[in-house]
Amino acid sequence: MTKQHHFDVLIIGTGSAGLMSALQLSDNLSIALIAKDKILEGSSYYAQGGISAVLDINDNFTTHIQDTLLTAAGLGDETAIRFMVENAPKAITSLEHSGVKFTKNKDKEDYHLTTEGGHSHRRVAHVADKTGQSIQTNLLKNVKEKSNITLFENYIAIDLLIKSYDCYGAYVLNKNTNQVESFISHKTIIATGGASKTYLYTSNPDTSTGDGIAMAYRAKCIITNMEFTQFHPTCLYHPHAKSFLITEALRGEGGKLILQNGEAFMHKFDNREELAPRDIVARAIDVQIKTHGFECVYLDISFKNKSWIKQHFPTIYKKCKSLGIDISKNAIPVVPAAHYTCGGVQTNLDGQTNIDNLYAIGEVAHTGVHGANRMASNSLLECVVFAKSCANYINQQSTTLTLTYKQFSQWDASKAAPSKEKVVVSHLWDEIRRIMWNFVGIVRSNKRLKYAQYRLNQIQAEVNDYYKLYLISSNLIELRNLIQTAQLIVQSAIFRTESRGLHYNEDHPQQSNHPINTIIKKS
Repeated sequence: MTKQHHFDVLIIGTGSAGLMSALQLSDNLSIALIAKDKILEGSSYYAQGGISAVLDINDNFTTHIQDTLLTAAGLGDETAIRFMVENAPKAITSLEHSGVKFTKNKDKEDYHLTTEGGHSHRRVAHVADKTGQSIQTNLLKNVKEKSNITLFENYIAIDLLIKSYDCYGAYVLNKNTNQVESFISHKTIIATGGASKTYLYTSNPDTSTGDGIAMAYRAKCIITNMEFTQFHPTCLYHPHAKSFLITEALRGEGGKLILQNGEAFMHKFDNREELAPRDIVARAIDVQIKTHGFECVYLDISFKNKSWIKQHFPTIYKKCKSLGIDISKNAIPVVPAAHYTCGGVQTNLDGQTNIDNLYAIGEVAHTGVHGANRMASNSLLECVVFAKSCANYINQQSTTLTLTYKQFSQWDASKAAPSKEKVVVSHLWDEIRRIMWNFVGIVRSNKRLKYAQYRLNQIQAEVNDYYKLYLISSNLIELRNLIQTAQLIVQSAIFRTESRGLHYNEDHPQQSNHPINTIIKKS
């Protein structure tokens, strides 16, 4: 018999968005927080750079909004961007109240602000080069002190429980027992992060398999702009680095991109050079690698004083040093890698989807604040701002919550058999990611997209058959979500017959004069 849990609010995902929403929800609500792996194993934890906000007297909201709109390449939603930007200082205050200690200028009380690609002012508040880690650990500490919040570690959601366009929770696999359990709730928040693991090379941890986007699509949520995958220009290139990210703040402090012979090249692509938006920098690096047959390019900060480097970038210095690279003396080998999903589940400013009682926040959501390209350090900001607005909206609705819970069918695995062909799952997982990297990467073409769509459709059929025949497992759930998300990315990329922001198609190099969002919904 399927074990059942009953909560007022179910939150799927324990990144910055999930944890912040749990903390902002009323103490009178019972809350379940589900982590598919370890609670701190997610993209938020590994975010190095910082969180953008207007905190300097020489900066202003209008400029932050304009910078974000410019980076978004004509598809940014100005209302959503304004909402995010104007709530940014409050987001910083909320994080400080939770215990986050942002780096301050020496002997001063004001924030040490850095700059990153797309920003025209220094407005990135940070905790050295481990901002995400500090935010996550402090939010989690606060969550653990709340008696109305229950944490479930190593639980991976399978599908949402939907009746007549209304959500009542989810079926979830307890990875500790390998049993499926039902989480019945009045409100459900998806905060599962992005889908960069659909690509072979990514800066994201293994958890970023597009679970929330795939589940929401199967539940008939509106999915928007999935063609816009941001490739971070500078991930550490080393066989043992595990796609370790080299924060954009390093370029913000003067780091130069160079070839092996020391030649700089960004001036050939954009007058903002290293601080051009990420799509431009990533394509420039991609051109150098493919044109010259290089394996990587290099990022040089060695002209800075060693003590300064160790003070401002201690995590990067230590990681590189452990791999035999002294960044105070040598340039860092770097390559682009899939980093951020700008599209996702369509929501309003309160995180509401088109399905009643279902919300999406953070990277999994599409609020319109990123458009065709995300400006650096707006991501952690988006998590905090929209987590708070979503929680506040639910708090306002909480007085109308019913006392009874819907009844759902037991999870039926009676016709499923233990798998004796687990190699199929690992093989298809690898094939999907190679197809996406080779045919749906930084530079695309009609022919490559069509081939990717053809082969992914075949894989989808194979995964569907496998899913029906064999007992559920964590790897199978992720594979099912990975192939669904990959198809959404390709379908969206085929729909967009222009080049804009993060989507560059060499068969359609021009930008349309009438930008529109790519909308997909399951029939």
